Amino acid sequence: MLDSLPQSKKITDFAVPGSAYLHIPFCRRRCYYCDFPISVVGDKATGSTSGAIAQYIEILCQEIQTISTPSRALETIFFGGGTPSLLSTQQLGHVLNVLDQQFGIASTCEISMEMDPGTFSIEQLQGYQQAGVNRVSLGVQAFQDELLKNCGRSHNKSDIFAAVNAIRQVEVADFSLDLISGLPHQTLEQWQASLEAAVEIAPTHISSYDLVVEPVTAFGRQYQPGSKPLPTDETTAQMYQLAHEILGNAGYEHYEISNYAQPGHQCRHNRVYWENRPYYGFGMGAASYTQGCRFTRPRTRREYYEWVQQLTEASGVINGAEALSESDVLLETMMLGLRLAAGLSLSALAERFGEQTLFKIGRCLYPYYQQGWVEVVGNLGDRLNWQNSQPLPATGRLRLTAPEGFLFSNTVLSDLFNHLG
Repeated sequence: MLDSLPQSKKITDFAVPGSAYLHIPFCRRRCYYCDFPISVVGDKATGSTSGAIAQYIEILCQEIQTISTPSRALETIFFGGGTPSLLSTQQLGHVLNVLDQQFGIASTCEISMEMDPGTFSIEQLQGYQQAGVNRVSLGVQAFQDELLKNCGRSHNKSDIFAAVNAIRQVEVADFSLDLISGLPHQTLEQWQASLEAAVEIAPTHISSYDLVVEPVTAFGRQYQPGSKPLPTDETTAQMYQLAHEILGNAGYEHYEISNYAQPGHQCRHNRVYWENRPYYGFGMGAASYTQGCRFTRPRTRREYYEWVQQLTEASGVINGAEALSESDVLLETMMLGLRLAAGLSLSALAERFGEQTLFKIGRCLYPYYQQGWVEVVGNLGDRLNWQNSQPLPATGRLRLTAPEGFLFSNTVLSDLFNHLG
């Protein structure tokens, strides 16, 4: 697939991907915080009634079928968007069949699907489940109708509980719920109420994201970060700490900066990203990481369709993929791995990048260790002492503390990039 790249630019020792992300870009409307590559189809369009959705699924399957790299059975599949629950069960099943024909799907594969309240029925959910979906990620965002309206969401609070009831009736094996903090006009009391409502529903997994105001969004045109009606930085920090406290007390493990899970229910697909392992990406705007190279597809349907046609004519050879240097791989490994509560294996870092690299990392991070934002732990989780005059040990794990280190992760990672870049 990447044979057009000069051999000198390849990193040839990467494992074959066992994961695939499928981007389904269609939404009923664009949320005011969203900068994802999506196509708005209105409140009535579904995969069964929209020619645009049907055409996209055929082009998406065409792209999948061009893959010619060595492959193995997929162990995780993630349908993201957009709103994948706008697909018909037949369309979802068709995509999974094409993936199975091209790569094979392991019997234990985690197959996740993002869904929005108000976009699916019990019968539809049963159809997805029969096709193979065993994990649902429900985009709730807030439990207050006024906040949902202010965000441009197409659902309301009653839709949330109807969706939860459907998921419970069908008995989906894994169920995740998404929330957003730091919304315009959102108070600490409202955020606490949303967290408590989520805990009462008791999904196996909860994602808690802090709003990022992107310039190209409706929010970006209306608001300046840090100014009213957005909550203050102090309030958003309190929201983060409140989530850590409430969800932790309810039995959820804070295993990644923005993610919490009941024991045994971490998202296996997202761990592929955080552990910097290779994966396939398919669809408009999707990124893939294969054979040591990254590539992001065009962000509009027209350009994506043209690209797939060119890819087909070129027998699956991608031109313009970005081959990562050793420095790139190190920076991404640090940035992604430190998002996890488990952190990074120091012995693996030393083996992959050399002990001199550990010295550079330690020199940068020691001040944050003194502040209590970074820690070094043994293989049994016991905290190790680390003196400034000593290099990082070549055993154990390096990690950010929760919640303080997670809360200031951008500061730590920015400094690390400056030292290692």
